[in-house]
Amino acid sequence: MLNYKSAGVDTAKKDTIIDEIIRLSRKTYDPRVIEHPWGFSGFFSLFPKIGKKSTSPLLFSKNYKSPTLVACSDGVGTKLKIAFLLNKHETVGIDLVAMSINDLIVSGGEPLFFLDYISTGSVDERIILDIIKGIVTGCKEAGCALLGGETAEMPSFYPPGEYDLAGFAIGLVDKDKIITGKTIKTADVVIGISSSGLHSNGYSLLRRVFLDNLPKEKALNKLNQHIPELSSTLGEELLKPTRIYAKAVKHICKHYPVKKVIKAIAHITGGGMIENIPRVLPSHLAVEIDTDTFPRPYIFKLLQISGKISQEEMYRVFNMGLGLIVIVDKYYSNAIIRRLKEIKYDAYIIGRVTPRTQSQNQVIIFPS
Repeated sequence: MLNYKSAGVDTAKKDTIIDEIIRLSRKTYDPRVIEHPWGFSGFFSLFPKIGKKSTSPLLFSKNYKSPTLVACSDGVGTKLKIAFLLNKHETVGIDLVAMSINDLIVSGGEPLFFLDYISTGSVDERIILDIIKGIVTGCKEAGCALLGGETAEMPSFYPPGEYDLAGFAIGLVDKDKIITGKTIKTADVVIGISSSGLHSNGYSLLRRVFLDNLPKEKALNKLNQHIPELSSTLGEELLKPTRIYAKAVKHICKHYPVKKVIKAIAHITGGGMIENIPRVLPSHLAVEIDTDTFPRPYIFKLLQISGKISQEEMYRVFNMGLGLIVIVDKYYSNAIIRRLKEIKYDAYIIGRVTPRTQSQNQVIIFPS
């Protein structure tokens, strides 16, 4: 007799995993989370009560005059292909959180909670829990709660051991303090904050360069090859998790609650510096980026040489060692860099804002 399990969906097995997911999620909770295990949705209170007192403002990093929700969604992309090959899934959950949280914070938003979606052909307890452990780690780093999610079992939709991930982040920002880039002016300074490596972009090109349709055994041999300049195997480098910048943005914004020192923030994600910085620049302005002002991890040199990729394409696809760009008033630039270094974020003055002619690109990379 046919049943759901014989069709490839084992709900009882998934239920046992959900209990463990709930336990792990609790590590990210604070008093704003209203626990409702096994509910159809999660609950997050903007006015939680501790004892008899409503303490909502105390649980946020600042008091909000005009609280405005900010939301975004993203995935990990084909970086997952490397995780599948190496059968290592501990870090892609961090990537999932980072890709949405880093988009959210560029507005000056404070992360509140995160939701995940995992779809797979067949639930593998070890793989799912490794992913969730990474998501929990990412949420703790971002200072937000893992409020809920969905694990969808879709037989025959994915090959064994494979899956896809999507993440959803919700935050809060004061309407009058949303960072938009509208106040950028000529002579403002461009600061770059270091990345942990490749993050989660450009992996389709990267796989073409390093793996290029190699059979699985040869691909594994290449990924497990130790590269002295990386101080790791190639696979370990490719699976380094995306850096989360929530603490960095919170740290610098809280020192300038009134003065609008931070003019714009850009997450250097898909499209690199060339396509992401213009998203926050007024059309009449450009930025000049001096590539001699910041270090680039060796993986980018290896990629460029191995794939014979032009410099322009490298800066269009990859972060090149800088995961977040902050445009600030020149007067405060050195102080901001010092403040970032206090919390272990390396940062550099990498360029400046200039007037732009109509035919000029908005991002000028030199030396070329």
